[in-house]
Amino acid sequence: MTGSARDERRPAGTPRALLTAAAADALRAADGRAGGAYLCSPTPGILRLAVLAGLPGPLFRPWGRLHLDRPFPVADVHRTGVPVVLANATETMRRYPQLAAGLPFHFGSLYVPIAARGRSFGVLLVLRAAASDAAEVLAERERLARVADDLAAGLLRLEADGQAVTWDEEPVCVRPPTAGPAPGRVGRFSWDPASDTVVADERSRALFGLAPGDLPGTLDALARAVDPVDAHRLTGLLHESARGNPPSVPIEVRTTAGGLRLLELWAASDAAYGPVTGVLLDPGAGALADGAADLLPEGVFCLDRLGLIVYANARAAHFLGVDRAELAGRSLWDAVPWLSQPTCEEHLRGALLVPEPVHFHIRRPADGPRVYEGDWLSLSVYPGPDLLTCTAVPANRVPPDSAPEPVAAEVPVPDAAASTRPLYRPIVLAIALTEAVTARQVSAVVMQELLPAFGGRRLAIYLLQERHLYLAWESGFPEGFLAPFEGVGLDARLPGVETLNTGRPLFFDSMQQLADAYPGIALDAEEGARAFLPLIASGRPVGSCILGFDGPRSFSQEERTVLTALAGLIAHAMEKAKRYDTEAALARGLQQALLPRRLSQHARVETAGRYLPGTEGMDVGGDWYDVVEAGDGLALVIGDVQGHGVQAAATMGQLRSAVRAFALGDRPPDEVMSGTNKLLIDLDPGQFASCCYVRLDPATGMARAARAGHLPPLLRRRDGRTTVVELPGGVVLGVDPCARYPVTDLRLEPGAILALYTDGLVERPGHDIDDGIATLRAVLAGAGDDGGRSLGDVADRLTATARQAADRPDDIALLLATRPDGLQAATTSEIT
Repeated sequence: MTGSARDERRPAGTPRALLTAAAADALRAADGRAGGAYLCSPTPGILRLAVLAGLPGPLFRPWGRLHLDRPFPVADVHRTGVPVVLANATETMRRYPQLAAGLPFHFGSLYVPIAARGRSFGVLLVLRAAASDAAEVLAERERLARVADDLAAGLLRLEADGQAVTWDEEPVCVRPPTAGPAPGRVGRFSWDPASDTVVADERSRALFGLAPGDLPGTLDALARAVDPVDAHRLTGLLHESARGNPPSVPIEVRTTAGGLRLLELWAASDAAYGPVTGVLLDPGAGALADGAADLLPEGVFCLDRLGLIVYANARAAHFLGVDRAELAGRSLWDAVPWLSQPTCEEHLRGALLVPEPVHFHIRRPADGPRVYEGDWLSLSVYPGPDLLTCTAVPANRVPPDSAPEPVAAEVPVPDAAASTRPLYRPIVLAIALTEAVTARQVSAVVMQELLPAFGGRRLAIYLLQERHLYLAWESGFPEGFLAPFEGVGLDARLPGVETLNTGRPLFFDSMQQLADAYPGIALDAEEGARAFLPLIASGRPVGSCILGFDGPRSFSQEERTVLTALAGLIAHAMEKAKRYDTEAALARGLQQALLPRRLSQHARVETAGRYLPGTEGMDVGGDWYDVVEAGDGLALVIGDVQGHGVQAAATMGQLRSAVRAFALGDRPPDEVMSGTNKLLIDLDPGQFASCCYVRLDPATGMARAARAGHLPPLLRRRDGRTTVVELPGGVVLGVDPCARYPVTDLRLEPGAILALYTDGLVERPGHDIDDGIATLRAVLAGAGDDGGRSLGDVADRLTATARQAADRPDDIALLLATRPDGLQAATTSEIT
């Protein structure tokens, strides 16, 4: 077979190979302790953690899925394309309080987009030592950005080859580059499949049990160094790793002498069939410090940065209640399942992120074997660059000089959902609820923050109206299942009603328990636990919250207490949301009453207006537009009052009335601006406003314009050339009573389009507003290419992107005007 033919048959690289290599490069580039990469999920609006370097996956499961609308740096960077630098814990708390509550440790972090050629794949992040300010880590950010650019280019190539570059699995956990000489008995080797060359260090030779100087030079020689049973498997894994598919966890191999070794493999590059790097570890007793820790009276065990136990002395095995042979080479959570407790997980997270030791107490399970007097252990964790050294002693006594033989025990596995629930969840939920203002937003926060914390799959929230419960939100229930419960009265014998009437939460470990307590009740599954929580705020009933689980489970007393407290937070947020909905309805009604129902018409001028409310906050603002008869001409007006809410809408109405009054008197544009400015200052609403006023003569097309701090208009000529109309302008209205507003003359030719707009149409977080104006200008240039396109169609095209945006922070106003061609002029004035 020729070389070219062999290359054609080689499989392409994989996202996994690119990600694992990029994670290691990112840590080196930004001097990080840990890091990873998020990729887009096939589910819209979700990012998934694809690779995690230097941290155990089980400890960071709460951050495995991230909604793009959540206030976290990863979501912001992906949405805006702008890197985020959080130099220290203070900066993190200031900008992202939910992240700071979830990881309350003193570290810094960097986030850069993985994007190329307009395609955004995800976000690359690094956690590192804290700095005094962002300026200290600018060089690291630039190096990290280059790594992200290289990763994006590689993913773009894979996508062009037809590979999916989304992620919908658990993250791949990889070890970071070692900070110094490999600890303990660890060896490294590499294999280049192109030349079939193996390069190994002396430690690898010793770990394979080879004679001094006898280093394996080929893959066959390497295979002969392990037990014949493992030789074929090792060869196959090396070939798969060369194709970009290394094993996700360390594998066990034995030497020809029977020694157990742990082997981790990864692709050394993103080549189609490239070199492979291997790390060999001896997990046996005495591998660290020649077994000196075996002589200590304390229990001592060591973990690598992925949570793998690389050493445990006899006393540690005794205190943990596990046979010593079952510890080395296994994940801590697999070997000692009862350590999967929130207290232990939280302190281990801290030790992995901050180089200070942590000390805490942890209680053994009550139904576990009694291997020492008392139920509590005192654990200390001492972080190192590559290993965590842990000590354990009974919390209620000093350990004796000698310990009995280790006791093998069957330790029951705790509930998986409880083991992943962080202690800080009430804090995170409380912070998230403060940002939710509508009932729907509150429900979405509960679904995104509360359900994952407890392993729930179903959620229903009912709100009380006139002594009946109505469904406000549901997720996960079979279609139509909840319909019969809509509008049930408070006299119905249902758990959702009873929990609200009594104020006591109801917990059912299985569907059978629920059916026994409420005979004849409709069930949505054959099995599964349910929790019914009363939503009561300040002693007033608000509604009920139902949590559903796929399988049976028990609720500990701690979980019942936390869920009850969280129900109180949800109730207060819902009560606030109901008040908001009332105020928002009032504001929307006020705003609609103040905006023009129709635009003034003229036989020679066609106009079209559009208004889009913001999708965040009060949902109403102070943007407005108007077309007013001004003598024998028309006045085109657009303005924007600072802020949102009822006050902004009311101020907008006052300004619109003032401008209309001045325009109807056919006052010059500068006098209109000056008079409106003085009126706003006299009203003293504590707000300012921008405005653009154009007085147009329909017969000649001559116009005179004045601007008060507003964005410049755009003018599209008949031939498609589109320019920014530079108006000198003055300061915004409501600031300086002596402000002057220069007037500029311009001409609107037949067929040309004049566009007035507010900043919501061109402003995006993290982007220069000039870029937004340039984009709008380009869209306007192409919007009139079709001669049959109406002005309303042009307005719809200019606002199409904004209409599709789910996170529009500001409201938008747009006003277009044109003088149609021909003697028969249009009389259309369109408003939306």
